[in-house]
Amino acid sequence: MIHSLTGPLPHHQYVWIDTQYTHHQPQTPRWQPAIWFGLTSNPGRMWGCTCLLESGAVYRALPPMAIAFKNDPVILKPHQAQAWDCYGTDFSVCIYPYLVGVWGTVKMGKLLKPGRYLFSASPIGDGFSLAPDQAKEFHFLALDSGGLSIQPTNRVVYTEKSFTVLGKKPEGLKTQTDTYYCE
Repeated sequence: MIHSLTGPLPHHQYVWIDTQYTHHQPQTPRWQPAIWFGLTSNPGRMWGCTCLLESGAVYRALPPMAIAFKNDPVILKPHQAQAWDCYGTDFSVCIYPYLVGVWGTVKMGKLLKPGRYLFSASPIGDGFSLAPDQAKEFHFLALDSGGLSIQPTNRVVYTEKSFTVLGKKPEGLKTQTDTYYCE
């Protein structure tokens, strides 16, 4: 299904939100339970997370740094939480069943962090997505350190113990630059 500007997650997620992004006054505790159920995509901005707060309020477009999978996460900087801004408003969201629960290593600059696959989002119909060498799919991962990381596929290496070779790194992979036609 294609979404424009807003859309649901494939499955809601029980998370913690950083109240410095949702409240005028500091809250105690800083991280409070919420249910993350939606996404927003605005060109030139980070993915936005839509959550239900315990108060019953719905808070829209929280940045990924405001979402955590435990109440004492390592706090991420924006460039660590997400590599690239959104390209446009249109996107699709899916879960690859094969990757559900699979752990990967996320490259955030010089840092390598372990994380568990949650779902993927693909921008659609914008100039970047239409260019083979610029098209990206974003994988959303729950980091072992508690944070949410949204990375393109070229910044995540998965470890599927029944198939991948431990310690082997991808080498020599080329960027897709061609468009293929059958007629």
